[in-house]
Amino acid sequence: MTSSSLDIAIVGAGPAGLAAALRLHQRGFRPRIYEAVPELKPLGVGIDVKVYGTRELDELGLLQEFRAISVDARESIFYNKYGQEIYAELCGVHMGYLHEQRFVHRGRLQMLLYRTVLERLGADAVVLGVRCTGYAQHDGRVTLDLVDQEGRASQVTADLAVGADGIRSGMRRQMHPGASRPVYSGITMWRGTTLMEPFGSGGTILHIGAPQTSSMIVYPIADDFEGSGKTLVNWVVEATREESDEDWNQLGSVDEILPYYEQCDIVHLDVREMMRNAREVYLFPLIRHDPLDTWTDGRVLLIGDAAHAMYPRGGNGACQAIVDGGALAGQLAAAPDVPTALRAFEEQRLRAVNGIVIAHRGEGYEVIRRMVEERTGGERFTDIEDVLPLAEADAIFSTYHALVGQPRPGHGAGDATGFRTENAHR
Repeated sequence: MTSSSLDIAIVGAGPAGLAAALRLHQRGFRPRIYEAVPELKPLGVGIDVKVYGTRELDELGLLQEFRAISVDARESIFYNKYGQEIYAELCGVHMGYLHEQRFVHRGRLQMLLYRTVLERLGADAVVLGVRCTGYAQHDGRVTLDLVDQEGRASQVTADLAVGADGIRSGMRRQMHPGASRPVYSGITMWRGTTLMEPFGSGGTILHIGAPQTSSMIVYPIADDFEGSGKTLVNWVVEATREESDEDWNQLGSVDEILPYYEQCDIVHLDVREMMRNAREVYLFPLIRHDPLDTWTDGRVLLIGDAAHAMYPRGGNGACQAIVDGGALAGQLAAAPDVPTALRAFEEQRLRAVNGIVIAHRGEGYEVIRRMVEERTGGERFTDIEDVLPLAEADAIFSTYHALVGQPRPGHGAGDATGFRTENAHR
């Protein structure tokens, strides 16, 4: 269809909405974004950007800028609750992928996308301080109801409205009023950052603990942070807690989770000291959203967390949100009209992404830590090969990587790719 004649309104200036705007602009479209907050700030903590996410940023022409604000992922190492090594694998180009896997602060990535939207689409491409309260459709057009910070109401009419308004999407609620209410999983995440000396190779992600009680993920997200000469490290701990408020910005404390790691002794990282020295700690309860059977309503489309909110495990939520924009732009450019493009978008994306949503309710490859805990009865092991053979672990990892769309280069399920480091038998 003719891109110059199509009015596109995007609701939400998170990574999903901003990346979609840039992808649409590449195809000749000129969308406008409407964002509820009056000022975008670099909020949040870390994101593990998988190889297919880096590919999207490369195709947007942002690879060099992205490299400047992120850390190259080199290796991924798994430990039991005592700090004994279970398994390790290389990451990104170090494993043989064509693109890098990189760690980044969510806010820094969002601000990079925001600046690029303003540079390429113009200063008027993002309207801040207006919240979408609903939509209506008539005569092949969509009308968005907006309200500003002072409560003044206005309307915007477009040929296509894209709901990228996040995990608490009002557009999703209107599209699916009868959908089951989100359910608290019983698991809460403590998400923190600590400024510290680099650990491991400087690009190492650690997976620590027995999921039956508590699980920790640690990785660097910025080198020489703000000229300090130190690394900003992101860490996430999962444990049970009584609550149900789905909010990224609840403040938390490490006091509840420090006891889980009293026996953890890892060669190159004191996890208890890292947690005690946190610059910030946020609570985020894992809320289960059932997959939607459609992301479209006429000329309205949901993308990102509004469409397929998933547990923030495995680094796929933000990456899949970014992929949505490129898929949408491609279908709009190829289709004769908007309804045809949206049907094609759903056929391309919905079933595959819903499969990832369901997979993330389980443990993915993190299941190996649960297996070791069960097979050892919660005790230390003498030789990990007697507990979880390398070939068995490899089969689990190869299957998972293929599920999320990044099969290991040259390997099928069961082919050896992982390894154990020299510390595995200490």
